[in-house]
Amino acid sequence: QVQVVESGGGLVQAGGSLRLSCAASGSGFSINAMGWYRQAPGKQRELVAIINSDSSTNYADSVKGRFTISRDNAKNTVNLQMNSLKPEDTAVFYCYVRIVRGGLQMQYIYWGQGTQVTVSS
Repeated sequence: QVQVVESGGGLVQAGGSLRLSCAASGSGFSINAMGWYRQAPGKQRELVAIINSDSSTNYADSVKGRFTISRDNAKNTVNLQMNSLKPEDTAVFYCYVRIVRGGLQMQYIYWGQGTQVTVSS
């Protein structure tokens, strides 16, 4: 089994910064991608940023230039540094972990429990 634990989040004024962290633990698997999604009230969950095992990244257009994703492969952790936050960034942020396991290298996706980010105007 894979456990995904998030930390960070909270309340910040517009223009401020927050840092989210996520750690995946368990055994018998390797991680090929980690990242963050978010879901605002009344909206669908959307990609924020993903970083692959080769360190390639993908960001939502709405956060490019403001958010930075980083990863420590040895520790199975991923961080999201969020700068210049806007009220429209308010959402529950979910850590995303994609693993491969077994001789057939089957892929599985795990989610964190979610952490609230609120940006006041």
